[in-house]
Amino acid sequence: MAGLAVLLAVDFILTRRPHRVRMGEALGWSIFYLALPLAFGAYVWQAFGSGTALEFFTGYVVEKSLSVDNLFVFMLLLSAFAVPDALAQRVLLYGIVGALVLRAIFIALGAAALQSGTWAFLLFGAILIVTAGKLVKDAMTGQEQQVDISAMRSIRLLRRVMPVTDDYRGPHLIVRDGGRRALTPLALAIVAVFATDIVFAVDSVPAVYGVTEDPFLVFATNAFALLGLRALYFVLIGALTKLRHLNHGLAVILAFIGVKLVLHWAHGIWPQVPEIPTLASLAVIIAVLAAVTLTSVHANRRDRRRAAVPQRQTIARP
Repeated sequence: MAGLAVLLAVDFILTRRPHRVRMGEALGWSIFYLALPLAFGAYVWQAFGSGTALEFFTGYVVEKSLSVDNLFVFMLLLSAFAVPDALAQRVLLYGIVGALVLRAIFIALGAAALQSGTWAFLLFGAILIVTAGKLVKDAMTGQEQQVDISAMRSIRLLRRVMPVTDDYRGPHLIVRDGGRRALTPLALAIVAVFATDIVFAVDSVPAVYGVTEDPFLVFATNAFALLGLRALYFVLIGALTKLRHLNHGLAVILAFIGVKLVLHWAHGIWPQVPEIPTLASLAVIIAVLAAVTLTSVHANRRDRRRAAVPQRQTIARP
């Protein structure tokens, strides 16, 4: 926790002066935040054995894959609020801090539920399977993720309580405008990101509990995945829209972990019911992520070839 507080403090110091994040800076921080969980996993392996370390790495891969989908929603929110490029990293940083707090609360509630009985595994499994079904439905119908700012209750409530300025005032959340205190659009953007964090936590925490029952490991995987989210956003901002099959893959992963939780619940009642080992879970998750990446790249290339054919035919006409 102390290490986490130090890293967040460093992030706040670095974002104190708003600036546009360059690719080199984003890549450097992404590599740093990728090296941290690898080092932590190596320590867990040495101190607690390969089984515990494998649970940590599997949970981290699950959380990181889910966070990529979260980034796409963040991109839509920043676009909807017309957040200046120089302030984008501050919005993401506040959102990450809020997500960490929410995940800690959800993880504690999940741990309490698991201690009260094995029924929690069935509940978590059902949540993940239902979420997977929704993702599949949206993907099959071609429904794109959208953000309706006016429909957010938190935003409507804030606008009723306090006035909102028409423009951004640097990194300030509250300013004096016309002799009275007023919120800036930056404050509304941060609240919107925080509100979406609640939705993300509903499927994220049960998914990691499907890999390990250790609350500390669940929090550690969430913390490491979220810490690198801000830098990863600026690295993947151009590639996010190209991963067209990402939701298909996330649906498969969530459904798989949901089935894994249900089997774990059933195994406690009927020992003859098989369980899915952690190593098999990690192999399935990596295979699914690799498959959706390859299919997305192939689909993008196919569309570019189809778009280029009419152009060549038009040029060839006399």
